[in-house]
Amino acid sequence: MIARVRAGEAEAYATLVRAHTAVALRAAVAYGAGAEAEDVVQQAFFKAYRSLGRFRDGAAFRPWLLRIVVNETRNTVRSAGRQRAVAGREAELLSGEPLIPDGADPAVAAEEGERRRRLLAALDGLGEDHRQVVIHRYLLELDETETAEALGWPRGTVKSRLSRALKKLGLALEGGDEHEGRRAPG
Repeated sequence: MIARVRAGEAEAYATLVRAHTAVALRAAVAYGAGAEAEDVVQQAFFKAYRSLGRFRDGAAFRPWLLRIVVNETRNTVRSAGRQRAVAGREAELLSGEPLIPDGADPAVAAEEGERRRRLLAALDGLGEDHRQVVIHRYLLELDETETAEALGWPRGTVKSRLSRALKKLGLALEGGDEHEGRRAPG
């Protein structure tokens, strides 16, 4: 497909854009673009198109593109400020979903919302490298090889950082459960 784009076939790039827009948007949102996610993704696709000459033949397009999206998102977030970005990411992740899905038990829906809030807070509490590896592996649904390529790390580094990150997330979430267990009845 890349060869067709390089040969000037506009529809080939449009096909790539359509195939990767959803994951690019998830990446932008996960890294804090908030309401600016669509602009970030559009800019990332533009930069990717301009950089196709440097794209390595035989490499996977998706991790390469996501690296561009993440860098573009960081630039946007940096200029907007971290606090606003975190609030925007949480709002974006929760938007578009009904607060209580049709036919759902309101108590279960409230519990799910609280679980999501705690997970996002625990994710925000991780160091940058650990947060990145969890987002790429689980929120963007990349395999280990794609995660390594997208982050520019060796595969072994992805494995070890992911293992440590998941342990830290588990401890953070367990700590929240213990803290909640100690609350006075209410």
